[in-house]
Amino acid sequence: MLTLLKKTTVPALALLLSSMAFADQPGGTYQFDKKGAHQFVTFKISHLGYSWLYGRFNDFNGTFTVDAENPENSQVTATIQTASVDSNHAERDKHLRSDDFLDVDKYPTATFKSTSIEQTGDDTAKITGDFTLHGVTKPVTLDAKMIGYGDSPWNDYRMGLEASTTLKLADFGITKDLGPASETVEIIISVEGVKK
Repeated sequence: MLTLLKKTTVPALALLLSSMAFADQPGGTYQFDKKGAHQFVTFKISHLGYSWLYGRFNDFNGTFTVDAENPENSQVTATIQTASVDSNHAERDKHLRSDDFLDVDKYPTATFKSTSIEQTGDDTAKITGDFTLHGVTKPVTLDAKMIGYGDSPWNDYRMGLEASTTLKLADFGITKDLGPASETVEIIISVEGVKK
């Protein structure tokens, strides 16, 4: 579950870049709406193969830049504070923060920085980037979709994106044995950005 993002993120957050995949979209740089909490990094992992455990990271931030003319030049970066992991159970969260999993004292952040974007449809893209978690950096690809964009009631301009990926915990040095059904974690990122 720790395998969430990124200086992207996401975790990433990376998903944000999918928006750049469309030449008819407004270009520019967008800041994650952390103040309004219109952003989520959530995870889903099997518990013993019997049920699903859901959680999220409550503290993360980032930006995405949309190049409408050349979507492949768009960029996204994101940073997650790993100690903000929240699975709706205090003792479990304490365990997730320990060196069995996230080891937040040693690795307080997870980051994502995009390296390439491939448009796959009118409003979809694959965003690949370097994701660092638990001291390990590996390439991660997010399946991203632009949700929408336009003026808001708060006199600003916004764009929203969603992305997902599945990560193997052992790839990031998280080797606690939870059984074969719990070797991978699904990450879902939903972000609304405010144009700077």
